[in-house]
Amino acid sequence: MKCGYNISILGMKTLIKNTENVLSKKEILDRMYCDDLEQRLTITPLINKKYINEGSVDVRLGTEFIVSKRTNYSLIDPLDEDIETVINVYQDRLYVKLGKGLILHPNQFILGCTFEYVKFPQDLIGYVLGRSSWGRVGLVIATATFVNPGFAGVITLELTNLGNTPLRLYPGIRIAQLSLHGIANLENSDDQIKQSKYFAAIRPEFSKIHKDDDWKLLKYIKNRRYEIAKIQLV
Repeated sequence: MKCGYNISILGMKTLIKNTENVLSKKEILDRMYCDDLEQRLTITPLINKKYINEGSVDVRLGTEFIVSKRTNYSLIDPLDEDIETVINVYQDRLYVKLGKGLILHPNQFILGCTFEYVKFPQDLIGYVLGRSSWGRVGLVIATATFVNPGFAGVITLELTNLGNTPLRLYPGIRIAQLSLHGIANLENSDDQIKQSKYFAAIRPEFSKIHKDDDWKLLKYIKNRRYEIAKIQLV
């Protein structure tokens, strides 16, 4: 089966100049059953083809979560030398079996993930959209909604209850829609694809914000100012 664009997965950088129209149901199915592994869209396990819509695929809530807890730390500062320890202490992992429920209280925030593992070819991008039925009772399912080309892993869901009433969430329920788009213009490079900090995750991951390259420069500036201040006090 032929499908999509003839693009090598290795040594590519993606420059999105604009995107094509959202993929139709037929195009989504063609990509999922494509013989070319580099152009195949993987969404697994997909229980029923009725979850594939015109333009999107319904995805379900997974069984693993990260919940925040009270600690002795007053704040999260990415420039703190102990930031990784603070993040690990601030959050706990929680596993909820299928058939069991998890209560999300008003204004509570937790990290979840999709039940499905997804893998995108280099010429597709995705957007994670909340289902209207959940939005009407106050549930927000994601703040970081963009899925990069080449992404592989479960999709993290940033779950917040903005309503006034607790919500019971069950692993396995349809929680979001994954809208799929083709990239119309690509620029290739011989450089290796830079992988995300969360690439190929199979469960929600603790924040790795402190591993962003930006912080190296900011930490250097902070330390230099501290050293200059010490000299001025002498």
